[in-house]
Amino acid sequence: MIRPTKKLHYWDSCVFLAFLKNEKDKINDCISVLKAAENGQVIIMTSALTFIEVVKLEKGQPKLPKESEEKIRDFFRHEWIYIYDVDRKVGELARELMWQYQALKPKDATHVATAIKARVDVLDTFDDGLLKLSGEIGDPPLIIRKPFFEVQLDLF
Repeated sequence: MIRPTKKLHYWDSCVFLAFLKNEKDKINDCISVLKAAENGQVIIMTSALTFIEVVKLEKGQPKLPKESEEKIRDFFRHEWIYIYDVDRKVGELARELMWQYQALKPKDATHVATAIKARVDVLDTFDDGLLKLSGEIGDPPLIIRKPFFEVQLDLF
């Protein structure tokens, strides 16, 4: 695979949900990366698994309303969002990661494995369990952090 010159940000499904649900404490973090993607500075990658998870992330949380389906479908069709399929290699790596990191849940392991296979620059998430693994998982170590894109300002 030829390495693109744009930064590759992998988005965990909770980041998409934070944006789609307009979660007040998280939306600005998401927008900084989305603006960079719209400006051609970033490619956002995610697993095909995200299509399923974005309807409902956790037990007890409300599902996104059915009326939002078209909005969600259109959002994922942006040219700066790349979908990575969950194939055998991703599945096997996810399983290995679950054995190595007991706290990893199957869906989280799938996202981490996908990010590693896609060779992203950073995995963006709001998941505290995943954030604790930053620099500890993958070779080279995967940077896991909350979504953020630093804007370079022109001085003149």
